[in-house]
Amino acid sequence: MNTGTNSECINKAVKTFWEQEACGTQESIVGSLPELSPAWFKQIESYRYAVEPYIHSIAQFTRHSGKAVLEVGVGAGTDHVQWARAGAKCYGVDLTQKAIDTTEAHLSLYGLQSSLQRIDAETLPFSNNFFDVVYSWGVIHHSASPERIIAEIRRVLKPGGTFLGMMYGRHSLVALKLWIKYALFQGRPWKSLTQVVAHHMESPGTKAYTCGELKVLFSEFSTVQAAPIMTVYDRKRLPSWMCKWIPDDFGWFIGLQATK
Repeated sequence: MNTGTNSECINKAVKTFWEQEACGTQESIVGSLPELSPAWFKQIESYRYAVEPYIHSIAQFTRHSGKAVLEVGVGAGTDHVQWARAGAKCYGVDLTQKAIDTTEAHLSLYGLQSSLQRIDAETLPFSNNFFDVVYSWGVIHHSASPERIIAEIRRVLKPGGTFLGMMYGRHSLVALKLWIKYALFQGRPWKSLTQVVAHHMESPGTKAYTCGELKVLFSEFSTVQAAPIMTVYDRKRLPSWMCKWIPDDFGWFIGLQATK
């Protein structure tokens, strides 16, 4: 099987996984609230920014009023609503129709608008030098070919334009806990962090990186900053006294800012 076919198979499996429910809308978050109801969306938003407050410090939504902003992977539209509220000229793409429909309903609830398309971000349907900002939070690492998405992001950004987002960190407590559960405890300690993340984190083929690897992926940009973020997912089931001594270097999220 050639590389192109492999990529298609992986992305098809990823699409099937996320078509079941938009990211961040699982029952453990929304409970029995009616789907797409105002209360449902409010709960999703409240939960998201309670557990991932650093989204605001990286995106800085209100600083981009009037700018053309593309979000790659809109999910439930929670961040997309923030961009629209801030006065950005919004565009959004997602691999799944579920996410597009959910985001459209979320925007409609507040009378907000965006140009949304269901497409594979490995080929973006926009001209060169079109966007001031491209944003993607926890999405690119699910693709079969993240490097293709990153190249497309750079292509559609204006000179001096900015990419803002997050990708998963391999040298993290989350990845270590996955390895303990699915490798060490199963008598397969030779399995790598890369393998356990690919097989046991969300959709098939999920990838996680080091800061150095991400800087290589974004090396065609004029500048790139990559900084690990310690998350609630890293701290889960660990005693609070221990968490105080663990540096951000071992965080599951890596915040990114790159300038074309």
